[in-house]
Amino acid sequence: MAETGSTTSTFFTSLSLGALGFDPGFSTVVDLATEFGFDAVEPDLRHLRTLSEQELAKLPDQLADRGLRWGVAGVPVDLSAEAATFAKQLVELEAHAATLAAAGVTRAGTWIRPMSDTLTYRRNFARWVERVALVDEVLAAAGIRFGLEYVGPKTMWSTERYPFVHTLAEVRELLAAVGSSNVGVILDSFHWYTSGETADDIRQLSASQVISVDLNDAPAGLERDEQQDLSRMLPGATGVIDLASFVGALRDIGYAGPVKVEPFNAELRELPVRDAVARTAEALRAVL
Repeated sequence: MAETGSTTSTFFTSLSLGALGFDPGFSTVVDLATEFGFDAVEPDLRHLRTLSEQELAKLPDQLADRGLRWGVAGVPVDLSAEAATFAKQLVELEAHAATLAAAGVTRAGTWIRPMSDTLTYRRNFARWVERVALVDEVLAAAGIRFGLEYVGPKTMWSTERYPFVHTLAEVRELLAAVGSSNVGVILDSFHWYTSGETADDIRQLSASQVISVDLNDAPAGLERDEQQDLSRMLPGATGVIDLASFVGALRDIGYAGPVKVEPFNAELRELPVRDAVARTAEALRAVL
């Protein structure tokens, strides 16, 4: 079987079937991750909420028995939502964070909506600083690190009146304004590419500032500014993105966290789930 985890001592590969476009259930995810040599699985909060405290406590050992650990969980809070919605989700987050912590999950993240029709950059920035700090307070108390993923394609951030954070440099400014060592960045090679960034931009980060990594390639035949956020390729599929430089920079800073694939690829979604996982494992192995 493909053993993606054996390719590097720095990263650990994480299987996220949701990111591949499948939802076969948690036990199937664990079976497939084991079969194809992944090191980790993405926590499924919906599944975790169905378990008792005793069942949650047993999960880390059960995963370890299969050679697995946890990757990064999603944060069920929309930081761009209207105030009332955000406030409600923030209240609910404490229970969600407790569930994740009880299962041994230590990383969670969300994405930054890179535009607004109503908020200027400065107003949006101030709101994000405040809201990230509030979410982080809950997650940090539960022992969970918080990652923010920027979205790079111009075809997305230019679609509303006011562009917002969509580059690594801007994320670093946001992190500095929040001022919490518990908050970091989720790096996606696709967003790194569409933002026109280089390996040296990654080397400006410390290893502790990187919470999780997504490895994707980009479709061929499009200019950088024509790339669409929801149309990507498996790592190394086209060579449009210089993944060797991306991965090399992560090695240089000593990153030692999860690496997953999130291609939003229609062709991959049409495959049987086992075949899709096999292709993903093969692509990761080749790139890493």
